[in-house]
Amino acid sequence: MPKMFGTDGVRGLANRDLTARLALDLGDAAVRVLGKAGQKDETQPEGRRRALVGRDTRVSGDFLASALSAGMAAGGFDVIDAGIIPTPGVAFLTSVLNVEMGAVISASHNPMPDNGIKFFARGGFKLPDAKEDEIEAVLGQDWDRPTGAGVGRVSHDTVTATNLYIDHLVSSIAPLNPDKTQPKPLRGLKIVADCANGATSVVAPEALRRAGADVIVINASPDGYNINKHAGSTHPEQLQAMVKATDAVMGVAFDGDADRCLAVDEDGNMVNGDQIMGILARAKKEAGKLADNTLVVTVMSNLGLKLALKDMGIKTVQTAVGDRYVLEEMLRGGYTLGGEQSGHVINREFATTGDGTLTALTLCNEVVRSGKSLKELAADFPQLPQTLVNVPNVDKMAATTNAKVQAAVEKESKLLGETGRVLLRPSGTEPLVRVMAEAATQEQADEVCDRLAKVVAEELAL
Repeated sequence: MPKMFGTDGVRGLANRDLTARLALDLGDAAVRVLGKAGQKDETQPEGRRRALVGRDTRVSGDFLASALSAGMAAGGFDVIDAGIIPTPGVAFLTSVLNVEMGAVISASHNPMPDNGIKFFARGGFKLPDAKEDEIEAVLGQDWDRPTGAGVGRVSHDTVTATNLYIDHLVSSIAPLNPDKTQPKPLRGLKIVADCANGATSVVAPEALRRAGADVIVINASPDGYNINKHAGSTHPEQLQAMVKATDAVMGVAFDGDADRCLAVDEDGNMVNGDQIMGILARAKKEAGKLADNTLVVTVMSNLGLKLALKDMGIKTVQTAVGDRYVLEEMLRGGYTLGGEQSGHVINREFATTGDGTLTALTLCNEVVRSGKSLKELAADFPQLPQTLVNVPNVDKMAATTNAKVQAAVEKESKLLGETGRVLLRPSGTEPLVRVMAEAATQEQADEVCDRLAKVVAEELAL
């Protein structure tokens, strides 16, 4: 039986794969595993235990939030429903409100019909695989549920939750002055923000404006159906055009739950997660805040980033794909910055997970502080030409053991030397292998990727 939890919680087609009943059962099971049901929280009146629930703007979030909250309340937890709020907002509030656990209902950058549920433990950290396995193991099981005064309540507090989160975001680059006035470090910066009609449609524009920026907002009118639709980080074309049309200094694009951010320079050119991480890593190093002068990246980060950072005296540590694995390595090594090419950036000085709005604020702040344009900053982190080919209908698990495939990988790697690299990555959800090649020229990357893809298709065919 396949695992229910994927790399980022439980996800699927809402009301087909992810039903109200499943959400109810997940809330019930999470209470048992994360809440150690039956124990009291002595920090709360009468020992009440609490959970926090937030969601993105999908219409299915309404019934899923109600069902998830019902499962938690039936298990004896008082539930704070924070309404529509970014995923990193739930992580932050789970920590500062000292609740036992948090939950987000979102499918991130996926199309509107999909949805998902992911949990945060006390402190605002994503769950390790072992905890997710425990939740799945008790899913749907009967247990001695509380009755009478032992059941929980569900309260709604969107305004307080959102304001707490925005205050936190703005303070990351603009701590209050001694007289309690708010500095405006982004004053004069004209920026376009594409909110993907998602969870940060209120948060990001307000945070950027409070920090002093002149913000032009697009795709911030969610109707339950338009999240990520031709908008946001997966469809940046509108943002690119708007930046050029308005003579903005730069633009930022979020995904549906706002845990990632990509950027656009003044000419409409994309600035990806690798380049953003490079800019922020250098800034942290100069400020003495980059622990061990190290940036944590995934195997998908471009070799160009690593070579540029090496010249700047910054090391890189590599993990599997997924911001949860980046965070695990950051916690293990005590590192302060890490992320993914897709725009998930984890800044441990201020967050426990990827936070797109935080990334936008800190990136804007570095543009102002440095006195350079985003185009100039990004140019210091050139990206090597990259080719990615999906090879379907293959035995993906044999990609790392097949002798001929491994011999081909070794041959191509020697051919590229230090000027490029190759990577075979089995898909987490489909019977396919992703073949990636980076090289000094696009032509060479294409040729290497094509040769390797043919070997994978021939040797691993099902």
